[in-house]
Amino acid sequence: MARGFEKTQATLARNVRELREAKGLSQEMLALESEVDRTYVSQIERGVCNPSLRVLHQIASVLKVPMADLHRLPER
Repeated sequence: MARGFEKTQATLARNVRELREAKGLSQEMLALESEVDRTYVSQIERGVCNPSLRVLHQIASVLKVPMADLHRLPER
């Protein structure tokens, strides 16, 4: 079960980073607009923390994407 969770965490990390970069935002800018600490954004992007639904909602709102896009698996 942990293995599946680790894959989910890695997917979230990659998607947040890619979406942030596509919007031309720095980690600091995303953090400020999302009202979370910059180090927390870094932890999310490295897959070392478990953000709450509230934090994910705030990040998705700033990135202007549905929350589901944060968990979307890459196209094959």
